[in-house]
Amino acid sequence: MFTGIVQGKGTVSEVAPHSGLSRICVEFPAGSLAGLERGASIAIDGACLTVTDFDDTRVWFDVMMETLDKTTLGQLRTGDAVNYERAARIGDEIGGHLLSGHIHCTATLTSIETPENNRRLEFSVAEQWHPYLISKGYIAINGASLTIGEVDQGRFSVYLIPETLQVTTFGQLEEGNRVNIEIDHQTQTIVDTLARMNLQPISN
Repeated sequence: MFTGIVQGKGTVSEVAPHSGLSRICVEFPAGSLAGLERGASIAIDGACLTVTDFDDTRVWFDVMMETLDKTTLGQLRTGDAVNYERAARIGDEIGGHLLSGHIHCTATLTSIETPENNRRLEFSVAEQWHPYLISKGYIAINGASLTIGEVDQGRFSVYLIPETLQVTTFGQLEEGNRVNIEIDHQTQTIVDTLARMNLQPISN
């Protein structure tokens, strides 16, 4: 499990395609891998990956075909920056909301606005995910727990403060970029339960 609080940015230092998978190496900031072991989980841009090898600052992951197809990880190239979060431990503060690291879909960045001291990003997702977009609800974008702002016809917005822009890769996004989305599981459960009961949630 993860908390949705991105711990920093890593840099892709190697992408090696193999049959049915891609071996990806990520360079981490000094000191951020203390206590790491093979088999541990790290979320890279929100996708839970298993550590297959590591040294003082680098970690290698074998990314399977399903993950490459369903997330943005298949587009990673050497030099790309990624968000990372190491798996939560019992007793850790849950500053965001609980995430599984299992990506539901990708979204496309459709517009960027820069009001003073913050940034508004608007995204669009495929129609099947529209019911789970609820204003003031949780959503995870590239592993970051965020609150949905406005929702309009399959598009939704989030607002980012300077601290979030500094710690994450959001400040480097451009219109047209794709991001990984993990729908809030409580929201998904409630919406799906109402649908099975032929009931409708209150519209935004």
